[in-house]
Amino acid sequence: MPEQPIKTSKRVFEILEAFEEVRRPMALKEFTQRFGYPASSASALLKSLVALGYLEYDRFSRTYLPTMRMATLGNWVQQALFGEGEVLRLMKQLSDEFGETVTVGAQSDLFVQYMYLIPSVLPIWYAVPIGMTRPIARSASGWMMLGARSDAEIEALVRRINFHERDPGRKIVLAELMAHIEQGRRQGYLFSRHTLEPGAGNIAVLLPDRRFGRAFSLGIHGPVERLERKAERIIAALRTGIAQLAHARASV
Repeated sequence: MPEQPIKTSKRVFEILEAFEEVRRPMALKEFTQRFGYPASSASALLKSLVALGYLEYDRFSRTYLPTMRMATLGNWVQQALFGEGEVLRLMKQLSDEFGETVTVGAQSDLFVQYMYLIPSVLPIWYAVPIGMTRPIARSASGWMMLGARSDAEIEALVRRINFHERDPGRKIVLAELMAHIEQGRRQGYLFSRHTLEPGAGNIAVLLPDRRFGRAFSLGIHGPVERLERKAERIIAALRTGIAQLAHARASV
């Protein structure tokens, strides 16, 4: 399991994500009701964010609003991770063509973390928010990223996963995991079914280059039955897109 965050840091990001959700000024009372914060500690935290320049406070309406400092804080990340936008354009193309959730994930220790996503426009019973982490050894996105590592590194990671897994029935069998990884190395993509959520699937490929030493996976997520009906087209589109990205990188 991921380590539990420090309470104060968790609250800071809960506040910022609440603004992202409602997209309007918010009052102290809204935070105490939404998250169950004590009024005194919520007030102190909001005032600290004002003092640091991340929020502004309107005394007449008694509401808080993020400043442009917050809006520009992570602007560098998109270009650092996705270059001049080729990956984001490919994600948009895949979203427009298939309507399913499209993600870019990176390894975060024993997990896949979704760095960016375009949500599905089709009916779906589960959400995949940006920042969510999922076990790296249990889905196509994770298997593809593990395939970029050496067998010795994979074996060491499996030992760590199993050390932290309390349920004997959920421990990873190295031979089974390596079978998935070898398949992904051979064919250049993987399709996982029912491994994270019953009925949920993921078709994933590896992005052609690393940034900051990190490997990234590009995945299309949706109900297994729906993905199976269009799997051939999805795989062809992923292969074409990855080939175009690789060509663009080579010509720079």
